[in-house]
Amino acid sequence: MRKVVWAYVGALLAFLVLDGLWLGVLMSSTYKELLGTLMLAQPEWGPATAFYLLYVLGVVCFVVLPALARGSARRAALMGAFFGLVAYGTYDLSNWATLQGWSAQLALMDMAWGALLTCLASLSGYWTARKLAA
Repeated sequence: MRKVVWAYVGALLAFLVLDGLWLGVLMSSTYKELLGTLMLAQPEWGPATAFYLLYVLGVVCFVVLPALARGSARRAALMGAFFGLVAYGTYDLSNWATLQGWSAQLALMDMAWGALLTCLASLSGYWTARKLAA
């Protein structure tokens, strides 16, 4: 159980810090430009919190714990990237297919970010669990 908790803490902290930098600092103006009036002035914190907690739980269950069982950081990185691509792709491709103003540029940029972010969060969860749950 300790391993699961540390994996979750490590993945969640990495995910929050990196996504906070991405959304709040690096890409804020780009998202505003690409999304226009679709974007709220302030995020709805309840659904945002639910997303982060649930998504990282999925990362831990489907990526980090299997990688820990195999003792493979490489597996954590590769499967994390794949999990992120699938999850963000589901969201972005559905939006591109159904929402006016959702562009290919936005979908592809966000999918690439989801893959990288989830890869790094998975590695963080993996290494945190390995180092602190031993």
